[in-house]
Amino acid sequence: MTVQRLSVLMLTWEFPPRIIGGISSHVNDLSLALARKGVNIHVVTCDFPGAPDYERIDGVHVYRFNSRVPSYSFLQWVFMMNQAMAEKAIDVISSCNENIDIIHAHDWLVANAATRVTSVFEKSLVTTIHATEVGRRGGIHNDYQRTIHEVEKQLIDQSSKVICCSNYMAGQISEAFGVRGPKLRMIPNGVNTAKFDAPMDIRLVRRLYSRHEEKIVLFVGRLVHEKGVHVLLGAAPKIMSEMPKVNFVIVGEGGMREYLFKEAWDFGIADHVFFTGFIDCKALVKLYKASDVAVFPSLYEPFGITALEAMAAGTPVVVADTGGLSEIVEHEKTGIRVYADDSDSLSWGILRVLQNPRLATELRQNAHEKVVKDYDWNKIAQETLGVYREALRAGPAPVLRVNLGSAFSKFKEYAEDMKVLILLHVLGAVDADHAMRMKELADILGMRYAKLRALLTALGIAGYIDSYRDSFRRLRYYLTKHGIIKACSLFS
Repeated sequence: MTVQRLSVLMLTWEFPPRIIGGISSHVNDLSLALARKGVNIHVVTCDFPGAPDYERIDGVHVYRFNSRVPSYSFLQWVFMMNQAMAEKAIDVISSCNENIDIIHAHDWLVANAATRVTSVFEKSLVTTIHATEVGRRGGIHNDYQRTIHEVEKQLIDQSSKVICCSNYMAGQISEAFGVRGPKLRMIPNGVNTAKFDAPMDIRLVRRLYSRHEEKIVLFVGRLVHEKGVHVLLGAAPKIMSEMPKVNFVIVGEGGMREYLFKEAWDFGIADHVFFTGFIDCKALVKLYKASDVAVFPSLYEPFGITALEAMAAGTPVVVADTGGLSEIVEHEKTGIRVYADDSDSLSWGILRVLQNPRLATELRQNAHEKVVKDYDWNKIAQETLGVYREALRAGPAPVLRVNLGSAFSKFKEYAEDMKVLILLHVLGAVDADHAMRMKELADILGMRYAKLRALLTALGIAGYIDSYRDSFRRLRYYLTKHGIIKACSLFS
């Protein structure tokens, strides 16, 4: 069915082939499904080695910008990346043949770009919140987390509509940010079952990870604490005490990799644990289908798209009874649910599947039917279209300022001119190639242009900063050698 033709600009920090977490596949599949419904979709995202700056994928226009910017921390990189993303998005909208109706932001990582573009063009902003800092950290415990939480709040406040992927997330957003009523909509993630239904030869995968006919237990996800992969390794010795011929395949990258590798050796199971790192989509589909059970022992999980993929592949799943996973999996019907952060419970659930082939077959069949029925991307795209139309009727939300500059609030005791030096240093504006515009500095500092201009002039006279005009005749500022020394002395 063709609908009234809308044009949507999506902002995301990850998009295939750049895959960090679940946002990448979500935006990819949603954009393709919307394009099939006649929506003009433009995706602005970070670059990736080998990926073109522009390409059209089945009707979806994808624009990539240079996100390799100097930074001293992840938060500072996010700010710099947002500046580049906003400039690219503004260029795309300005040169686009059609009028963009909606800006669709995906998570806090693109907040600054989304709100800037929205205010420049006076568009309605729709935001999908994929996870929250409160949920990831079990609360807000330090200034770094407080900064991200504040950015999430301001992004939500400026959005006409907010989408989340599970009832669990809807409750969390409502509680953490006070969002209620028609502004908040729950639309689940989906899965493209076609790529899992195609016939394929999995014998090579079985030979690779099951050389002696071992059962394959699969984990797919980032190697971080919240995904609970350490709980799986803790369950492995218990499983192998009852079923010695079992291998564990760990797919993903993350900060816990070395710790997990050491744990496998300490538990005496290193010969049965395979760390694959990142693998591409085609190889992952084969691995899903070759595995005897897929395990998702998350401590915090807003939705659980990898569990949905395993179900689509016909692989029995064992999941922690938490977050969105509890909504996807019905215990003993479409999968097995176990207690979160409990290796004994997890080992019981995995053995329940491995030792009961008949149950495994039932789970496999029921899960596939549920995925086809409830998590089809065409259905999800239709619901998203409804949200877009509601956002258009509601109009743009009041313009506020999403200020990542709160990350620098700990320097408030310094004089304002010294704050400018510190900010330029933190943002990497230490030469002409990385110079910053006055508007960018004013946005972070929350300072009037006239006041900032006077400070920049004084710092220039003192020899701490220099400036030049870029190709658009805009003044850009950066630290001189003396300015760098002065900023470093303030830090120390």
